[in-house]
Amino acid sequence: MTTIAPTTSDPRGALSLAWRADPYSVALRAGRGPLFLHRTDGWLLPLDVRRWCAGTDTADESVLARCHGAVLDIGCGPGRLVAALAERGRRALGIDVTPAAVARTVSRGGTALCRSVFDPLPGEHRWDTALLMDGNIGIGGDPEALLERVAGLLAPGGRLLVETASAEVDERCEVRLDDGRGSLGAPFLWARVGTRALGRHAESTGWRTVRSWQATGRHFAELVPVAACGHVTAGAPSSEGAAR
Repeated sequence: MTTIAPTTSDPRGALSLAWRADPYSVALRAGRGPLFLHRTDGWLLPLDVRRWCAGTDTADESVLARCHGAVLDIGCGPGRLVAALAERGRRALGIDVTPAAVARTVSRGGTALCRSVFDPLPGEHRWDTALLMDGNIGIGGDPEALLERVAGLLAPGGRLLVETASAEVDERCEVRLDDGRGSLGAPFLWARVGTRALGRHAESTGWRTVRSWQATGRHFAELVPVAACGHVTAGAPSSEGAAR
C-alpha cells in the first residue's frame, strides 16, 4: 500500500476543491474525456466520463436491482443512477462536490445536492441503500473512514453497494485530475481498493460482505453492518459470475 501525507491540513476540503475545478467540470459538460487520475509517479488511471454521462448499462442494472427503499448515491457524478431510479418512481438523492455534476444530474430528472459525504446530509440514519460506484470507495483516500461515515447514514437493515477495482489493489495515493492535454487539477488523496481489500476494511469497521459479483468486467460487493446481519437472508458471502 502506498501512503502519501495529506497535501493540506484538510484533505477532505482539498478533495472537494479538486473536483470542483477543471478539467473534470469541462469533461462533464462535454459528456466525454479524455480524463485521468494522474499519480505522482506519472501513472494514469483513465476515467470513463462517456459511460458516466450515458444511460445505465448491464452492470449498472445489476446494482439497481439490489437497491431497496430510499437510495443515497455518494459521488453521483452526472447522475445516471439517480436518474434511472427516479424514472422508476424510487426515492433517490445524489450528492457530489462538483456543481457541474449536480447540474447534470438535475437536468436528467434526478435530485442532487452539492455536498461532500462528510458534510451534514439530509436523512442521516434513514437511508436504506447507499451507493459507492465508479471507484468512489476511494473518496478521501481513507476507505475505513468512509465506511464508518456511511454506517452513520444508513437506517437499520440498510445496505451499501460498492464498486471495487478490477485488480486486487489496496493503495492510498496523491493524484491530480488530468485532461490528457497538459491541464492538471489540484492534488488530493484517493484510494483504490479491490474486492479482497474491501473485505478487510469492512471487517475493521463493523461491516460484513454478504455477496460479491461481476458484470461486464466490473466488480461489485454488497455490505451490511455486522449488527444487521441477522436481517439478511443470505448466509455466507456469495459470489456471482455475472449480472442476473
